[in-house]
Amino acid sequence: MKSEAEELRQLHAASTTESEDTLSAKTKKERFDGQSWDSPSASPFYDVLREHKDVLPDDIPAELPPDKGIQHEIDLVPGTKYCVTRQWPLPRDLVKAIDDFIDSRRQAGQVRESKSPHSAPTFCVKKQQSGWSIVHTYNKLNDATIPAQTPIPRKM
Repeated sequence: MKSEAEELRQLHAASTTESEDTLSAKTKKERFDGQSWDSPSASPFYDVLREHKDVLPDDIPAELPPDKGIQHEIDLVPGTKYCVTRQWPLPRDLVKAIDDFIDSRRQAGQVRESKSPHSAPTFCVKKQQSGWSIVHTYNKLNDATIPAQTPIPRKM
């Protein structure tokens, strides 16, 4: 049985080409081909999606939408300072995989530097089928957040 570190080494070695996603073995083309209209046919929502396909985009955007100038803030319990949690030690292979993932998304225009004063540790969880999911532990921030008393309004 292979250790998790060995699996990470193999994953990294297999994903060094630019056409592959760092955290999964699928190429970008395979992932986007899996998002065609034919792939969700087994889903119970398939009929609803087909019925309302005129409101769904034909192509998935490759970058973030333009900034609309709206700044959102998280209301913290009075007396709470910034929620800063140090990053946990991670295996070098996992750090490299996360860095590669973030760099590729930054170059594609899908992520940007955070302006938040809060921080949370990042790590990866192995997916059931293959690859890794990036996870952020916002437990400390969630504990210090005042829950919204009103529902989030829907934009019509």
